Amino acid sequence: MRRDIFQAIADPTRRAIIALIALQAMTPNGIAENFNTTRQSISKHLRILTECELVKQEHLGREIYYSLEIDKMKEIDKWLDQYRKIWQTRFNQLDNVLSNLKKNKK
Repeated sequence: MRRDIFQAIADPTRRAIIALIALQAMTPNGIAENFNTTRQSISKHLRILTECELVKQEHLGREIYYSLEIDKMKEIDKWLDQYRKIWQTRFNQLDNVLSNLKKNKK
């Protein structure tokens, strides 16, 4: 089953993993140390993030390091941007209404 990036970021643990590896590449054990869960559970989350291409693996010796795939994160940002524009327009409209109400109260 092919997952999409929005299914991947729907889980709070996966979002926390993304936040961790955004700062620096980490091994699965290094990531697992930050959670109160099993190493196997973290591996499952990493597999899903890898399938969705939100993280990439780099083999250094016997260790695997996971890092953030910035281009995929940009896809999420691009999708969200359309809603940011709508929200900003609505907030501006609300500001105008509130300003008019204040003026009319005086």
